[in-house]
Amino acid sequence: MAKKKKEKRSFPKQGISKEALLAQMKTMRKDDAQWHIGRTFSLVYHPGNEIANMVKEAYNLFFSENALNPTAFPSLKQMEVEVVSMVADLFHGQEDTSGTMTSGGTESILLAVKTARDWAAEHRPHITAPEIIVPLSAHPAFQKAFHYFGIKGVVVPVSDDYRVDMKEVWRNINRNTIMLVGSAPSYPHGVIDPIEELAEFALKNDLLLHVDACVGGFLLPFAQKLGYAIPKWDFAVEGVTSISADVHKYGYAAKGASVIIYRDKLIRRKQFFVYTDWPGGIYASPGIGGTRPGGAIAAAWAALMGIGENGYLQLTKKTLTTTDKLKTAIAVMPELHLIAPPDMSILAIGSNSLDIYKVGDEMSVKGWFLDRQQYPACLHLTVSPIHAEVADQFIADLQEAVETAKQLSWNKVSSNIQVGAVKGLKRILPEKTFKKLQSFAGNAGGGIGSKRTAAMYGMMGVLAGSGDLEELVLNVMDQLYSE
Repeated sequence: MAKKKKEKRSFPKQGISKEALLAQMKTMRKDDAQWHIGRTFSLVYHPGNEIANMVKEAYNLFFSENALNPTAFPSLKQMEVEVVSMVADLFHGQEDTSGTMTSGGTESILLAVKTARDWAAEHRPHITAPEIIVPLSAHPAFQKAFHYFGIKGVVVPVSDDYRVDMKEVWRNINRNTIMLVGSAPSYPHGVIDPIEELAEFALKNDLLLHVDACVGGFLLPFAQKLGYAIPKWDFAVEGVTSISADVHKYGYAAKGASVIIYRDKLIRRKQFFVYTDWPGGIYASPGIGGTRPGGAIAAAWAALMGIGENGYLQLTKKTLTTTDKLKTAIAVMPELHLIAPPDMSILAIGSNSLDIYKVGDEMSVKGWFLDRQQYPACLHLTVSPIHAEVADQFIADLQEAVETAKQLSWNKVSSNIQVGAVKGLKRILPEKTFKKLQSFAGNAGGGIGSKRTAAMYGMMGVLAGSGDLEELVLNVMDQLYSE
């Protein structure tokens, strides 16, 4: 049966009451991921209600303020400067270490790339086609930045330990290279790239080195203080020139708050944009956005000041203890394994005997939200403090999901048939006909938003490495944002 198309909402003639409005919003969120009870292993980092409420109050104090003009709201400017200063201290910065706040990790990465491009234009003027070397595991925001700013991104593979292959990095450095990139850790597998070796390469070749610590920046320093074996990754490593870190992840601030920190102010200057010929006056902006929500800056300052080092140590200990508990449980399940031993609280769970996506489907049916990954196929968990309360239930449900995935069921047969059909059709159908069939993929059952997605991810595996997969994803996105 064809899916009934939703009617588009027209602009309201008259507003509705607050009570009716809030009731409707509560109804709308009934199918959202249940992060507040620990059922979500991505997107939300919940430190507990006491800290969350404190941060929320701080945000609301500056709900209407706009940090676009720092002279209008000097309080926001002071808080931003102090956030950057506190983070620079945490990351072993020096006297001249500086930076700005951004709306999130993607903006921080975009700015790091834009800054590198403009730095190279001044310091390496012979380069007309700049290149930046990134690991395969680096966040896709780098690819977005390359696309936006006209940079050639050179993607190098990872080694067997899922850290960037240093031989490939060295082989790809050439006269057009302007920056190297490493992750602390990489989001897919939770491992830290060899930052000290990358720094040696950067220093030998007069290159910038950016460390993407968006997910690890506010956990790794405290894990190290707790005695965990954390390799060097920040400004303590000579050669690291910039670091991105999200305050709204393990810093427990409100969305969206991130920082981009530079070893010295001379590099940061290349981030700024200034335009002086506008009739509206002189326009100066530190980042990509114009309007900058004051609440996000205030909430970040409140989180750092309100939690403090002792609080972060406690939260980190709770997170890593829970991570160790999950690792131990997975280690005794013969059907599962960790893709790589993680350096922090990220787990990538794979299987050599099961379709891991089917295990993920069973966990979704049980109410857990887990990300699916590829190369290799695995389930992704980002552990946060709230998961200490649900770890035992998660482990029990994971064992049940494994047992269910091992049994023959119609869902399993159906998804295998779908994947097999895609393989066969791709081989025998003319390209135009196959692409036409793809246009129906976004409407097929078991797609994004469904609790059973094994077939969809299996089909994506068949299409990987071709424009067909991009077309499929574009079709799905077009459907998602048209409903």
